[in-house]
Amino acid sequence: MNALVLAFLNSWRGLRHGARTERAVRQELMLLALGVPVALLLGATLWVRVALMVSLLLMLAAEFLNTAVEKLCDHVHPDHHPMIGTVKDLASAGTFMAQMAALLVWVAALVERVG
Repeated sequence: MNALVLAFLNSWRGLRHGARTERAVRQELMLLALGVPVALLLGATLWVRVALMVSLLLMLAAEFLNTAVEKLCDHVHPDHHPMIGTVKDLASAGTFMAQMAALLVWVAALVERVG
C-alpha cells in the first residue's frame, strides 16, 4: 500500500508542477474542468459521457508525456541539436494525435445529440 501512496504523491507533484509551469497543461486542465460538466449534459448515454471525459484525460496525459520528453531533452542536451528537435517534434505529434482523437469523440457526440 505504501508504494501506491508514493506513486500517487509522485503523480500529484507532477500534476502540480505541470500546472504551475506549463501553459499548455494549464489550458488542457481548463478544458477538462469545463469539459466534464459539458460532457454530462452533451452525452446521451453513460458511455458517451465516459468517452467524452476519457478523451480529455488522454489528451492531458499526452500533454504531460510531451512535456516530460521536452524537459528531459533540454536537460540532456540544452543546445540545439537536430536529433533532439526530431524527438521533440515526435512527442508533439503524439500530443496532436490525442487532441484530434478527442476532437473526433466530441464531434461525434455532438452530431449524435443534434441529429
